[in-house]
Amino acid sequence: MTQPIDLYYWATPNGWKISIMLEETETPYNLIPVDITAGDQFKPDFLAISPNNKMPAIVDPQGFEGQPLSLFESGAILLYLADKTGQFIPKQPRDRYAVIQWLMFQMGGVGPMLGQAHHFRQYAPEKIPYAINRYTNEATRLYRVLDKQLSQVEYVAGEYSIADIAIFPWIISHEKQGQNLADYPHLQRWFEAINQRPAVQRGLALLSEKRVSNMDEKARDALFGSRQLDQR
Repeated sequence: MTQPIDLYYWATPNGWKISIMLEETETPYNLIPVDITAGDQFKPDFLAISPNNKMPAIVDPQGFEGQPLSLFESGAILLYLADKTGQFIPKQPRDRYAVIQWLMFQMGGVGPMLGQAHHFRQYAPEKIPYAINRYTNEATRLYRVLDKQLSQVEYVAGEYSIADIAIFPWIISHEKQGQNLADYPHLQRWFEAINQRPAVQRGLALLSEKRVSNMDEKARDALFGSRQLDQR
């Protein structure tokens, strides 16, 4: 009998990647909330699984050779789940690496840059025009890259894959990144198609009631302040 995977999760774009993937693949899982606004990410038990104090993370009690396996970093988890289930990544090497390159595009570009745009536009205690312009412009460039790619294919790497699952959650907050999806018709078509998938809706709903838009000072310190250094 398949044992459920433990999912260490909070309702953020990186968390949504894995909740969506588990729902898409119908993989049994146990939900273990990691309230990053309360500092759960610094607890010793979680750090033993995710030494970078970031969620998501998973523990698969039936990993390689039937032995328990823990993983952090959402891109690594997506690759593992794709290989474990045989879903959402091609087996043919050329197609497989087409998916992997777009997954890396998300990990190295879309996530960090859109995250910074979101931060300086929404959360920074002071408005810094240079930072806002720098990251909003980079967000615009990345949206244009995606829109051009999606003018040629239905999904980012051709067929629906972990590349789409990785990128989609970061496009949800497009307005807070200074973007209007109407400016990117091919990206908008793709976004709306994925957003209608039942498994995606289930993944997004996970702990959605806990997601807050206004943070108090305690939450701000846990996410962006000195506690990040003090706990390490």
